Amino acid sequence: MDLKEIQNLIKFVAKSGASEVKLEMDDVKITIRTGSENDTTIVQQVPMQAAPVVQQAAPVAAAAPVAEAAAPAASEDSKYITIKSPIIGTFYRKPSPDKPVFVEVGTEIKEGDVLCVIEAMKLFNEIESEISGKIVKVLVDDSSPVEFDQPLFLVDPS
Repeated sequence: MDLKEIQNLIKFVAKSGASEVKLEMDDVKITIRTGSENDTTIVQQVPMQAAPVVQQAAPVAAAAPVAEAAAPAASEDSKYITIKSPIIGTFYRKPSPDKPVFVEVGTEIKEGDVLCVIEAMKLFNEIESEISGKIVKVLVDDSSPVEFDQPLFLVDPS
């Protein structure tokens, strides 16, 4: 397991609200604990080493200012429905570079319409609308990485 995978795991655990997660694989044992002080501790032990490697990180504390900044915008957009990413990956507005975008601001959508594609582990997943309405805002730039549950679109259901 490389450092990038461990960092993604930390972010996922922090967002999930779980207080402790243990992961054991062939050569690695990882325990992630999120405490009340908004810190995350990772203990990584490899059986061949005598002492465990301990790292301290604070992804929950780093995410707090973003949530505070998003609060005023959320009150302005309260009449809109937010379509969020169901997976972690790379967001694409087009099915391929030479094709037009799936939806633009102002596009009327129906339930089941494809809104975008998210690439995860070399698989392209079409993200379909679960509601009908009109696209008010696209919240993510094309070819950008997205996290699980990250807002992608604002839709006016009326």
